[in-house]
Amino acid sequence: MTPTREISAEQTAREQELVERVQRSFDDCADPRLKEVMQAAVKHLHAFVREVRLTEDEWNKGIDFLTAVGHITDDKRQEFILLSDTLGVSMQTIAINNEAYGNATEATVFGPFFVEGSPEIELGGDMSGGAAGEPCWVEGTVADAEGKPIPGAKIEVWEADEDGFYDVQYDDDRVAARAHLFTDSEGRYRFWGITPTPYPIPHDGPVGKMLEATGRSPMRASHLHFMVEAPGCRTLVTHIFVRGDELLDSDTVFGVKESLVKDFDRQPVGTPTPDGRVVDGTWSKVRFDVVLAPAQT
Repeated sequence: MTPTREISAEQTAREQELVERVQRSFDDCADPRLKEVMQAAVKHLHAFVREVRLTEDEWNKGIDFLTAVGHITDDKRQEFILLSDTLGVSMQTIAINNEAYGNATEATVFGPFFVEGSPEIELGGDMSGGAAGEPCWVEGTVADAEGKPIPGAKIEVWEADEDGFYDVQYDDDRVAARAHLFTDSEGRYRFWGITPTPYPIPHDGPVGKMLEATGRSPMRASHLHFMVEAPGCRTLVTHIFVRGDELLDSDTVFGVKESLVKDFDRQPVGTPTPDGRVVDGTWSKVRFDVVLAPAQT
């Protein structure tokens, strides 16, 4: 750590004058919200630079790092989201935009691997699409904050395979371990997926190098993604996590919340399945009841 040193009053005044001059440059911005955001960004960014007494060499390395993040980002890999996730900014933004409302299900990070246009499956269908992994029966209900079941709610689900990869991380254009379905007339849903397993976030790029340099792990706790939408309700983006996973306390994107940790009960070989499906080996089951907050809260 660089030893602290006394900053003269003249130097402090010079630095503060620059902050205020940059902030004033946005005074004529016609959009009040944009003006507020830009002036606050300047204030806090300059405060960071002044607090750590950033060197020009460190500034250049920072620019190089952000440039590398941009270069590796494409239509299948969003390194900026990964950076936001690993710095906790994604979770902080989610916390601000999903205020607690009664017993509404908590939100968590969106992640970089959601893809529009997933295949639709029927209730009780299989979303794995041939992805490797232990079969997992997932069921539950979707209700509003008053406890009223929501029929026709759209549920998007996606997850990594047992090797820790999402379909978009392969180069063969496969579509697997992702789908969407709709709740029945009583707000119920059910489908076959894969028992979640831990995996590392992509760490072969600049974000991975940042984690390595700072002594942090790239590992994510085992989870299954959900996005639930219904008219008049706040869209919920969340995961459920596997109780007993050793990574629950060190999830690299800070996404774990106790209310989202669920029991994935492993069933012995030969145990009858809820829908009569024959499973060659063990399988697991989990229940996840979703409560949606009103759209305007």
